[in-house]
Amino acid sequence: MRTGLYPGTFDPITLGHIDIIKRASLLVDRLVIGVAINRDKHPLFTLEERVAMVEAESAKLSALTGTQIVAHPFENLLIDCAQDVGASIIIRGLRAVADFEYEYQMVGMNRKLNSGVDTVFLMAEADRQAIASKLVKEIARLGGDVSPFVTPAVKAALDVKYPHKSH
Repeated sequence: MRTGLYPGTFDPITLGHIDIIKRASLLVDRLVIGVAINRDKHPLFTLEERVAMVEAESAKLSALTGTQIVAHPFENLLIDCAQDVGASIIIRGLRAVADFEYEYQMVGMNRKLNSGVDTVFLMAEADRQAIASKLVKEIARLGGDVSPFVTPAVKAALDVKYPHKSH
């Protein structure tokens, strides 16, 4: 059984993330969505809320693709998380060339730490490349319509966080 790990903060999960999850699930038998506990980023949503959103959106994709998809919170090194969940590949989404420079450095470091885990890069679909959780939160906070970037359930969760700005 080939297990892949797709890590991120998912604060919140966007249509860009969902696009990568859907395509990654076609490459593996089991896909673990690593929900990072990243205190430095000061997430809008709690870990529990982010895991619940990932689980809800992933369940639909799992039913569609037949791939087992599970959410897994983690706070350790990514390469250690990969080992913990039995992943032989790490899946990373790329939006732009700027992402690649950072990701390239990460791959090098991860290969030094554990050469048995490979990294696969997936480009988001062209119409999803500009979507970033940080921008989605900013749009929601300022009262803009985030429905082109997230599912209705995630939009509802954002509306709860920013009730005075709901659309």
